[in-house]
Amino acid sequence: MKLFYFPAACSLAPHIALLEAGLPFDRESVDLKGKRTASGADFLAINAKGYVPALVLDSGQTITENIAVLDWIAAQHPSLGVDGPLGRTRLLEMLAYVSTEVHKSFKPFFVANSDDEKARARALIEKRLQLPAERMRGPYLFGSQPVVADFYLFVMLLWADRFGLTVPDRLRALRDRMLERPAVQAAMQAEGLIQGLAKSA
Repeated sequence: MKLFYFPAACSLAPHIALLEAGLPFDRESVDLKGKRTASGADFLAINAKGYVPALVLDSGQTITENIAVLDWIAAQHPSLGVDGPLGRTRLLEMLAYVSTEVHKSFKPFFVANSDDEKARARALIEKRLQLPAERMRGPYLFGSQPVVADFYLFVMLLWADRFGLTVPDRLRALRDRMLERPAVQAAMQAEGLIQGLAKSA
């Protein structure tokens, strides 16, 4: 199994999840502009969409899109999912919210948009982060242990730090709690992100 990623991109979420699950996997970074992997392969031949994450299974099948990749990892390692009759549904609900309402809203910060567009994006993201903060059931989104949705939200909180956004105190605490986890540290070290990270005052 191999994860194709770009450092600090949303692919950091499945990178962390795979390590948390203890699943054996290889990883390879991707030049998203040139669409080449670190070994020189044509990334478009691996994922025609041209973006990360892409998880190539041992069977040769490829899974793309964070919701699908993280759902698959949770299925392999149920402790990273949510229990109960509606557990998977609630997990997918949160993953979809993080993907479509939070992640999507960061786009103006990554492309050449005006300051006004970035200001609108800032206000929107800060508003949308209120919901997961209000619905946290414990130190993590669904209770006492993290699930795959926590890893995706964590990456969004790193982006919020990067662009100077204000996040709710409960999510700042979640971010700091995540930074203490060995799997998070290992993934970030592998992606060259560990230097310069610090808890906010």
